[in-house]
Amino acid sequence: MNRLAKVITEIDRRTDRLLDLQQPDGSWRFSFENALLTDAYMIIMLRTLEWDDEMLIRQLTRRLLAKQTKNGTWKAYPDERMGNLSATAEAYAALLYSGVISGDAIPMKKAARFIRENGGLKKTSLLTKVFFAFNGLYPWPDREVDPSRLFRIMKKVNMNFYDLGSYARAHFAPVLLGMAEKFQVHNSRKPCLKHLISEEDRRKAKGKKNSKRPLYSIQSAFLENYILKRVEEDGTLLSYATSTFLMIYGLLAVGYKPTDPVIHGAITGLICLVHHTGKTFHLQNSPPTVWDTSLVSYTLLSSGAPPSSSQMRKSLSFVQKHQQTRLGDWKFHNPDVMPGGWGFSKSNTIHPDIDDTQAALRTMFHYAKTDRTIQHAYKRGVGWLLSMQNKDGGWPAFEKDTNKRWMAKLPIENAGDALTDPSTADLTGRTLEFLGNYEGIRLSSPHIQSAVQWLKQHQESNGSWYGRWGICYIYGTWAGITGLMAAGITHKDSAVQKAVEWLTSIQKCDGGWGESCKSDINKHYCDLPYSTITQTAWAVDALIAACPKPTDSIKRGIDYLLHRGNYNGIHVSYPTGAGLPGTFYMYYHSYNYIWPLLALCHYKDKYGNN
Repeated sequence: MNRLAKVITEIDRRTDRLLDLQQPDGSWRFSFENALLTDAYMIIMLRTLEWDDEMLIRQLTRRLLAKQTKNGTWKAYPDERMGNLSATAEAYAALLYSGVISGDAIPMKKAARFIRENGGLKKTSLLTKVFFAFNGLYPWPDREVDPSRLFRIMKKVNMNFYDLGSYARAHFAPVLLGMAEKFQVHNSRKPCLKHLISEEDRRKAKGKKNSKRPLYSIQSAFLENYILKRVEEDGTLLSYATSTFLMIYGLLAVGYKPTDPVIHGAITGLICLVHHTGKTFHLQNSPPTVWDTSLVSYTLLSSGAPPSSSQMRKSLSFVQKHQQTRLGDWKFHNPDVMPGGWGFSKSNTIHPDIDDTQAALRTMFHYAKTDRTIQHAYKRGVGWLLSMQNKDGGWPAFEKDTNKRWMAKLPIENAGDALTDPSTADLTGRTLEFLGNYEGIRLSSPHIQSAVQWLKQHQESNGSWYGRWGICYIYGTWAGITGLMAAGITHKDSAVQKAVEWLTSIQKCDGGWGESCKSDINKHYCDLPYSTITQTAWAVDALIAACPKPTDSIKRGIDYLLHRGNYNGIHVSYPTGAGLPGTFYMYYHSYNYIWPLLALCHYKDKYGNN
């Protein structure tokens, strides 16, 4: 059987498999496996607030134990050299809270030694220290975030709270409430972590007055109101677990009780985020139901699944139902536009983003020509997407024009990555690809011209692009190439040629591609010793878009995707989603179904007649 025949057979097989996984409501629900901090925080919070759910604590504990390395550490990503200090501290504390394992156990002693040898709790991330401070495990950090100082700086430079990125606001609002009050919850189950704090730091903390720095009442009321207005129906803050944890403690700091409905609702909302990964239970930071369903639907339609079939109509109905009709925070920088975007999670109703919107619109497109109701929703979505383009020509993740470069100099750890929402190559490229291939909007449009210019200006000297929300240069280059080609740039263009040459140069001997999460930290390409299915699919799909004929590199990549022996272990489970550099990475269980099938479909469609 020749390669094309194998591709066609495989497309049919994978299509049937995906259709079998559809839920009764028309959605697809794959696991979103992220950093272990959500599991650790959940265990600590349940114990601290004396929430009786011993089964859940034991379920989450199993994943933490399963992720510990032989040297006693926990990692942020599999090939991290030694271990991750913050992840190890969080898992260590959570296990002590759980009561499942003793601090005298050899693995726990190894973990404690690693933490001490690497600087102790003082050297952990700001989020770790803040969460530990809320739970009375660590003194409140004085210098990293000073609410009074932060508000003074904002006032001095004429900065609005909404100039921070939306994700940053959701996390900082409750932290500022708690930090202003130096709030801590004490509980009899709290373990002692003094052995993880240096003697010098303990002396400093003991001699230092842990004085409160109350915010002006108007600021405190503003922050509390900001939080409460963004609580979703499921009780979470903007449908994120991390922001919901902080919200619980922030509201407790200003007088709420654990029995208050908003606190009770938040905890039950967090419990609903727990998902079985196939091996262990895990608290997802934000279930990707809308994202996965949109991508799967679009992929199935690309593979030839009949749009009129009952299954595809059900998936359309699910996607359409979750188009957002309420004004979200994006309106502050884009006030004259009707809502029309989509969010990541089923519970997300006021926090749409560019990536989910372009993905949902791909499904809607197939039905908009014949159904007026769909057509109306589709046009609103396209209008919202176009309106969210930044002044610099690119597209952000959540909000328009919230990328003030000087914010990186604020006295906050990782300010450049955590506080801003800049244009990125991955979002700009994929939006261009949608607008060009679906809407037919190309270089004659000023929107497209400025986006193409932005992409070309931000191409790396080696021909790649950095992708913010995936790993990392393969991801960004895939989006950059496919976006430029859809916009009307030819394959002979120097930017496209350089990108193709770079992708070809990093292909592995087995025909695949693999990139380490280290790229996200070092901000240059770092090779992974092995190929991954998802990154191979991205690379192959990019080359297909740019090459008029199937090259040897494309053929080898397709063969890698066809070989079933590659769909096991590290090749499929390496995290290829990025949240926060060095800290938060994600393994999307859906990606090994979606991206290889899409690449195979594009291969058949482009080269099938040859």
